[in-house]
Amino acid sequence: MSEKLRIVPLGGLGEVGKNMTVFEYGDEILIIDAGIMFPENDMLGIDYIIPDYRYIMDKREKIKAVLITHGHEDHVGALPHLMADIDAPIYATPLTAGLIELKLREAGLRDTVIKTIQPGFNFRIGQFNIEPFHVTHSIPDCVGFGITTPVGLVVHTGDYKFDHTPVDGRPSDFAKLAEFSQRGVLALLADSTNAERPGWTPSEMVVTEVFERVFAEAKGRIIVATFASLISRIQQTVNAARQYERKLAITGYSMRKNAKMAQELGYLEIPDDMLIDISEVDNYPDHKIVIMATGSQGEPSAVLGRLAIGRHRHLSVKERDTVILSAHPIPGNEEMIHRIINRLYQRGADVLYDQLVQVHVSGHAAREEMKLMINLVRPRFFVPVHGELRHLIQHGKLAVELGVPEQNVAVVENGYILELDQHSMHIGERVPGGYIYVDGSSVGDIGPSVIRDRERLSDSGVVLVVARCNGNGDLLGKPRFVTRGFADFRDAQALLEGANEAISRTVRRYRDNPDLIEEKVADTVSQYLYRETGRRPLVEAVVN
Repeated sequence: MSEKLRIVPLGGLGEVGKNMTVFEYGDEILIIDAGIMFPENDMLGIDYIIPDYRYIMDKREKIKAVLITHGHEDHVGALPHLMADIDAPIYATPLTAGLIELKLREAGLRDTVIKTIQPGFNFRIGQFNIEPFHVTHSIPDCVGFGITTPVGLVVHTGDYKFDHTPVDGRPSDFAKLAEFSQRGVLALLADSTNAERPGWTPSEMVVTEVFERVFAEAKGRIIVATFASLISRIQQTVNAARQYERKLAITGYSMRKNAKMAQELGYLEIPDDMLIDISEVDNYPDHKIVIMATGSQGEPSAVLGRLAIGRHRHLSVKERDTVILSAHPIPGNEEMIHRIINRLYQRGADVLYDQLVQVHVSGHAAREEMKLMINLVRPRFFVPVHGELRHLIQHGKLAVELGVPEQNVAVVENGYILELDQHSMHIGERVPGGYIYVDGSSVGDIGPSVIRDRERLSDSGVVLVVARCNGNGDLLGKPRFVTRGFADFRDAQALLEGANEAISRTVRRYRDNPDLIEEKVADTVSQYLYRETGRRPLVEAVVN
């Protein structure tokens, strides 16, 4: 067979987030997931990051479908951008489809076709036979995909863990995974997020037990902060509130709309007499109130961030309030979260978070579960996905320990093309698979050089030099200096006076080259300031 299956990861390999994988055979392409990644601390001003999917832009007519594993932002957040550029249906389970529909509607994409699928119901897209199978994660309605291609069966786990007591009562489909193995699996693409974590990931039942204990002991209001899409955590909060006869208020736009949609689809059960508006919480005794809020990652504009600084329209933190942060910090968010926790303590709240008590458990498999997945599926080839390079490497080593030949394990990062036939797997050339920054309404206009400039601005400030000269290259008067974030005005002016002579020499030297003169003056001042202060502010020059 001359034609080969090409698997191209465009996101999620070598990083946590913006998961996106392309399956390509002949003239047909499937895409699995299209998520975002949250910015790191040094990505100043960036809202979020989406995959670089230039690889598929000149093949748009070949794209037959977008398959979605579940509704978390790192798997669906980039869909408004992707679906504005391509014309293909989206396939997702009911809850995931509901979350996607809300997201696309807000983006003005009302014509995108969303087809609802169910685990166990197979369907065909061109030469690909798709078999969704249920997996347990931290949100209901998650699936992985068995994809039968002309060269063999490929299994993509999506995000998963083996939880025997999940909130929705539906454990992962062990039987389907074993049945795949009986047929023979060409390749397994498996979640690597917790590849460094030994043992088993605790069950969601652990969180239920902790919530019940906290609700029994809390004397005042309870505020639970978590991800807006974490429907299972909302249900656990509802169950505890029902047990201890508390009213529930949900605040945060995204969490309210997600909860409403999940109720309509039957994935969230809230008694009619329990749910109240956030403006009504003061009408009830504090010990009868629980509030669900966004902001578990320390986002300043989310509900918890505004509560921490006293700027929420309807709420303020009271003494004896119990605040539960029910989420693991996304890498890079730790500093913001710690700042929020400290401010909540300052306002008199009792704050519970993961390092103190198990108010959150991971939705990803630990090493023993990864072993079980590999042994259930028994693939010929193994590709660790969804994780930083260190996670991928450890997952790959685990597969080798379990008997997968080392040459059959492909640890690759975004952009590397994997070519498979019935007997071999080859790592091919690398295509673009980096970062596309989203900053407000700007998508892809900001590159690494802008990020570096922002770093310099935040670190050492900016110095603007304005000079005038005549045709002979002589300065007319002294240069004017404008600084921000560099030094106090008087200190900066005194320091910069020493650069006048160096600026004068530079202007005379480049008087016949007006295209270079401003750049050279900026370089001269930058070198002078570094010699004098050891700092490198961003320097710009205007020479008239």
